[in-house]
Amino acid sequence: MFTRIFDRYIGRQIYSGTLNGFIVLSAVFVLGTIFKKLDQILGDTELPATLVIHFIGLVIPSTLVFTIPGAFLTAILLSFGRMSADNELVSIRMSGTSMPRICLPVFLIAFMLSALCFWVNTEVTPDAKNKIKRLFRDVTLDNPASLFQPGKVLEKFPGFRIYTGKREDNEMRDLTIIELEGSRSKRVIRAKKATLVTTPGVLDFVLELKDAVIEVPKTTPGVGVENIDFIRFKETQITFPLSRLKEKTERVKADMKSTPSLWEELRTGVSTVNGTALDKRELSLSRTELSKRYSLSLVCMTFVLVGIPLGITAQRRETSVGFLISLVVAVSYYAFVILAEQMSDNPAANPHVLMWLPNIIFMSIGGWLFFKLTRK
Repeated sequence: MFTRIFDRYIGRQIYSGTLNGFIVLSAVFVLGTIFKKLDQILGDTELPATLVIHFIGLVIPSTLVFTIPGAFLTAILLSFGRMSADNELVSIRMSGTSMPRICLPVFLIAFMLSALCFWVNTEVTPDAKNKIKRLFRDVTLDNPASLFQPGKVLEKFPGFRIYTGKREDNEMRDLTIIELEGSRSKRVIRAKKATLVTTPGVLDFVLELKDAVIEVPKTTPGVGVENIDFIRFKETQITFPLSRLKEKTERVKADMKSTPSLWEELRTGVSTVNGTALDKRELSLSRTELSKRYSLSLVCMTFVLVGIPLGITAQRRETSVGFLISLVVAVSYYAFVILAEQMSDNPAANPHVLMWLPNIIFMSIGGWLFFKLTRK
């Protein structure tokens, strides 16, 4: 009866602490990530509120692998630190209850959170990243004019940089279009007025330019620009290849592929996207991504082994101390993950092995600390 009461007591402590920590981390970490990605992918595009909410829902899964373990670790440190400082653990152990039995509800919660992280990492996140990458294309196809924001430079179209002075519906004024060839300017088009024209069933759209001047630089290898030809048009047209943008957004990275697809690529050595043979670099990316999904699913199990001994040893009631310790542990852990990701395209470095290194190190340290704790 006593142990069941304590199981409920410590379970509520960890559950409520994890929930509160998750809310705090989400407010600080998730929202910052959301608006950063929103700016990277959609820029200053005018968007309806429903689409922004949809975008936020797609970004959240990729942050759960950080916020859930971080909140769980903080809850463990705060709960066990307070119970140790108040001598609650001493009282329970005097009743004959062993430390592993005291920590049983925490390990059960860690197992459930690890199962949740596994599902998010292997199923939810890859699908969400796929949808995020296609979101900009879908917005563009539905309303191309929304891309042309007054006073902003549009950089989303491959091979073009576009500045719009003013816009009203499909009418733009003071438009400057720089067409690129690699990193070099191929030509510059300036128009006092432009009208965007779309054709049903046609992916590309047309800009009808009025009072336009086309600047074509004449270059000589080794010398650079020698002269600029100016060509004036009362009216002319330029076609924007949305089909090229569609091709760009359909390129699938390793972190966007489903888990079964990654396993199939490692087994056959053939891309599941286009059926071409994968080189060593591409295979390394797929192998590292798989290792990342599985290894990060065990973070909660790793943190519970490290967190309990650290929380008891700290013996602090202050929330700030718990947050500081959890921050140091989490940063140390994810530093290995970031390092492995940076080296994921280098097969010689075995990045898929490095991805497992933080679990091995922290589980070993945590297991040793927990064993010492049980011997006291």
